[in-house]
Amino acid sequence: MNTQTITLYNGVRIPNIGLGVYKTKEGTEVKQAIKKSLETGYRMIDTASIYKNEIGVGEAIGESDIAREDLFITTKLWNDDQGYETTLKAFDLSLKKLKLDYIDLYLIHWPVYGKYVETYRAFEKLYQEGRARVIGVCNFHIHHLEHLMDNSDIKPMVNQVELHPMLAQIELRNFCQKEQIQIEAWSPLMQGGEILENPIIKDIAKKYDKTPAQVILRWDIQNNIITIPKSITSSRIVENFNLFDFSLTEEELQKINTLDCHKRVGTNPDKYDFV
Repeated sequence: MNTQTITLYNGVRIPNIGLGVYKTKEGTEVKQAIKKSLETGYRMIDTASIYKNEIGVGEAIGESDIAREDLFITTKLWNDDQGYETTLKAFDLSLKKLKLDYIDLYLIHWPVYGKYVETYRAFEKLYQEGRARVIGVCNFHIHHLEHLMDNSDIKPMVNQVELHPMLAQIELRNFCQKEQIQIEAWSPLMQGGEILENPIIKDIAKKYDKTPAQVILRWDIQNNIITIPKSITSSRIVENFNLFDFSLTEEELQKINTLDCHKRVGTNPDKYDFV
């Protein structure tokens, strides 16, 4: 096993790769995916209340012989639960479903206008109580982060956003680096989209006898981006983790950087319909 960690500004260390379980079915499917990931060497699992699989995630963790302190569990607050009191209730429910005493990383799933500041006050309370070791946000643009930081006491530690070579988020990454907010990438492989067929990526993959997916995930790691690939296929789970026996050159990193064209597979947070 060859995991690496990134130290957040509050001193907590977070693995630089995790297993995402978006759209992974509750029960056997999610449990088997997590079991395989833990066997492979993953130590971070990324779920959310809206994924409807927190119970299975919790059962898989409970059945593992890996010490709790060696695991890093992320879950997220859904839009309907935003608000101070409703956030605290939703957190308690997630904790109960996961059968955990604390969450390693708790994230606001989307910047619901008019609510996320109040919601984050509840996050600060959970952090101060030690029930969430790390607090942060998802899908926040720079203007969301600036507004939040102007109206809160504890700066978010993580911002999880759609990020891949065709949506490199350079301006946001630079801002977050300056503010010591760690970037995480969801949909790092564009949900298996066109990026895997890109000639630049394929040529680099051929050179290292790696897959296009491995090249992209390695690009994340070398750019200090935490990456959260999703899969329920055992061979893919293993493949996505085998990133630590090769490195991309600076020239190769720059070639991949040229693919940025601001192309999303998900929704732009400024255009998300929260109703």
